[in-house]
Amino acid sequence: MTLTRSRARGRVTPAVHHASDSEDDGRTLHRRLDLFHDRRRLPAITSLTVWRKSLLYGCSGFTVIGPEGDLVFRVDNYIGRPCEIVLMDANGKSILLIRRRKKLILRDEWRVYGGEADDRNNKRSPPMQKRPICHVKKSVDIIRPKSNILARVFQGSMDKGPAYVIEGSYLKRSCKVLDKSRKIVAEIRKKEAMNGCASFGLEVFDLIVWPRFDSGFAMAIVLLLDQMFV
Repeated sequence: MTLTRSRARGRVTPAVHHASDSEDDGRTLHRRLDLFHDRRRLPAITSLTVWRKSLLYGCSGFTVIGPEGDLVFRVDNYIGRPCEIVLMDANGKSILLIRRRKKLILRDEWRVYGGEADDRNNKRSPPMQKRPICHVKKSVDIIRPKSNILARVFQGSMDKGPAYVIEGSYLKRSCKVLDKSRKIVAEIRKKEAMNGCASFGLEVFDLIVWPRFDSGFAMAIVLLLDQMFV
């Protein structure tokens, strides 16, 4: 509703107009601004620096540094290739537990559990009784030997297909984690020096995590690939 002045009587009277093109354009603009503000509220892409080395003397493992230079994750292994790997936060609290399950087939299977490691001395809670977050299988494609699929991540029933597929080459530190819609949710890249003329090699690399994908789970995928291909 707008106010218009009548020339005949010199007074202001209300005039009702139907939706015009200009008003439609205004509503469209407001919708676009709302979408813009929604996008600004989304978390940004996270870039983590992964160092394939433990901070503890005599241990193998990983040290993960955040964008601000702070310690985010750590892995400390006292034996070379353990059957269990614990991903910890900066304070040493267990976040994820990875177990390798040996099979009498070409492909071994890895299971990822959440929280603290199980207490093997507690008879009421056997280690394998806890339901895993996901199952991960290394890809051994005999039919298509040149396939670039490294592994498949299953959540729930395996009959529904993988929730995520990992493609590329971990040995070259060039991998992508794709969801069911083929969208990238995480990526492993070689870390380049600031001047772009040098590389840190294979022991230090970048882990890029897209919004809405858990960075701890992305790091668990790195640990799985390291178990599979190194």
